[in-house]
Amino acid sequence: MLRIEPKQSSFHSILYDKIPENHTLKKISLVVDFSFINILLADSYCAGFGRPAKEPELMCKLLLLQQLCNLSDEKLIMDANLNLAHLYFLGVNPETVLPDKSLLSKFRTQRLGETTLDEIITEVVRQCIEQGIIESKSVSIDSTHIEANTKKKTPERIMKHLAKRIIKTYEEESGNPLENLPAIPEYQEIEDHKEAKTVMKTYLETVIDEVNKRTSVKESQTHKVIQKSREILKDPKFLNQKSIRSLIDEDARVGRKSKTQDFYGYKTEFVMTTDERIITSVRTSDGAYVDGSYAKEMLAETQKAGVILEEVYGDKAYFRKSILEDINAVKAKAFIPVSATVYRIDESEFTYNKDSDEWQCSQGNITVNKKYHSSKRKDGTRREGYKYYFELNQCKACPLHDECAKTSARRILSVGLNSTEFYEISQYQKTDEFKEKYKKRASIEGKNAELKRFHGLSRAKGYGLLSVSIQSKLAALAVNLKRIAAIAASSLTVFLDKYLMTHFNFQLFTI
Repeated sequence: MLRIEPKQSSFHSILYDKIPENHTLKKISLVVDFSFINILLADSYCAGFGRPAKEPELMCKLLLLQQLCNLSDEKLIMDANLNLAHLYFLGVNPETVLPDKSLLSKFRTQRLGETTLDEIITEVVRQCIEQGIIESKSVSIDSTHIEANTKKKTPERIMKHLAKRIIKTYEEESGNPLENLPAIPEYQEIEDHKEAKTVMKTYLETVIDEVNKRTSVKESQTHKVIQKSREILKDPKFLNQKSIRSLIDEDARVGRKSKTQDFYGYKTEFVMTTDERIITSVRTSDGAYVDGSYAKEMLAETQKAGVILEEVYGDKAYFRKSILEDINAVKAKAFIPVSATVYRIDESEFTYNKDSDEWQCSQGNITVNKKYHSSKRKDGTRREGYKYYFELNQCKACPLHDECAKTSARRILSVGLNSTEFYEISQYQKTDEFKEKYKKRASIEGKNAELKRFHGLSRAKGYGLLSVSIQSKLAALAVNLKRIAAIAASSLTVFLDKYLMTHFNFQLFTI
């Protein structure tokens, strides 16, 4: 049962006067009103039955305090009970006894969902805009990787664990030992990795068939374990080590940091205002996530908070037609460097005239004809584009004819469907204006480092996508609150300086 207790200060609240006015937690409390959390989570509690529950506002503040200080559940409650600044931030009297640490875990898993955290982030940003803390009309988008809280395992090891799990579950459920099964193969002694996988796959299938014969009840736990094992084996990515790599954390995946370095875990993507460096939207996915897949909804969420979007910054990973269209749809301008994987025109060799829709080579020859073409890739998808044909006679007379037109009488330039549009973008990116503006994107790298170094986002604290997503959003809220406090303190200093200067000048004038 949710019961909102009256916020009446006790005699002991005079102790809060000892907290400095410039303390981070005091600044946050003055700027951000968290009372909306009680209304936001009211529907998740019973209105008139059950024991009185701790207020959602208090529980959320405890989790935010945990992220701000990077503490465990036990350490958080221990420190918060003794720290005046912590108790002040929580909005309780100094003599109040905080809830048991077990309630933190229950609240985090049973009450606090991803959508709720999104709404909290949005409301905090909206309050910042209302108070003039956020004035920026540009945002940056980027992603950062999070290591899983477990080690990745080979398919052979996973199949061995699945076989053991099936046998153990059957024996516990039936009460009978499972006999006449072949011994578990020593796959570590097999030098050929492919052969080792085949041997373990055969063994697991033998265990499944044998146990399945003895299990008639489809609702049994043994049957569920067998079904799960079959689903894993059916996945074509499993044996290629691109699917599930741990039975403890089944959502984690292998992703790439660079061409030569990979990681195992998750990716968190966030949108941040470039000037104030406040995060407006967060999304988390597995390690194989393609950057920018959530760009459209993240930009929409940023606008929902009240941020006016005029400029969007990103790195080369975000230079894709779909993302550029999403940015254009919100009437913002994209500041994203051209990616060589998307736009492959050698601009030292070719230039384009959009008015006449003509390409010109380095020797001055101009295209005179254009045809649409489509070809099938190895993966079954189609590659579409245009072929531009240069003027025949000029090509024949060109001294470089034999080098650039080896398979035809004249040179033919093949381009993608969007190459002409990307050419215009690439030309603008060579200007000083773009280079100067693009410097704004660098601020998001510092935010990445802050999340990882000081708020535990370098490694997952739990297992599964939902757990890591909640961790990411709480970390984003924590760095936002720190930044809000810093901006508020700076703004107050500037205001006081202006006020004193104006007042001083006025006194001089009157004298």
